[in-house]
Amino acid sequence: MSLDRTRADSQATLRVGAMGVRFLVEAADSNGSVSVFECFVPADSRMPAPHSHDSFEETIYGLEGVTSWTVDGRAVEIGVGDAFCVPRGAVHGFQNAGAEDAKFLAVASPGAMSPDYFREIHEVLAASGGGPPDPAKLGEVMRRHGLTPAPPS
Repeated sequence: MSLDRTRADSQATLRVGAMGVRFLVEAADSNGSVSVFECFVPADSRMPAPHSHDSFEETIYGLEGVTSWTVDGRAVEIGVGDAFCVPRGAVHGFQNAGAEDAKFLAVASPGAMSPDYFREIHEVLAASGGGPPDPAKLGEVMRRHGLTPAPPS
């Protein structure tokens, strides 16, 4: 397998419920300093599991459409060209309540996020058959990858 083939495989779009995630820079590409990925958020959809993370910040940059974020109870709208840093430990989640699809860039620093996290979350969501995902299984995957599930609201 050539280096180019490996790079193409690692940049495939991963499905996570209705969303798509495509890694542009993995930790190994940046000596662990950052992970960079695009998130494609269809109209009228939301992130499956609000959470926090203590080991990295996550900076969000709007590329298309608008995503609505809640960060420690504060509402933040991210549109094209808008940026916001989710600090370590902040409970956050997002949705696209609009009629058009949205896309944002996420930069995790240091590079703690990996495609494996999104693959495993996708498996939990797929196993639910369209119903609510098993919160224990979601939490297990999240904790294994350094995320803390938000307490039920």
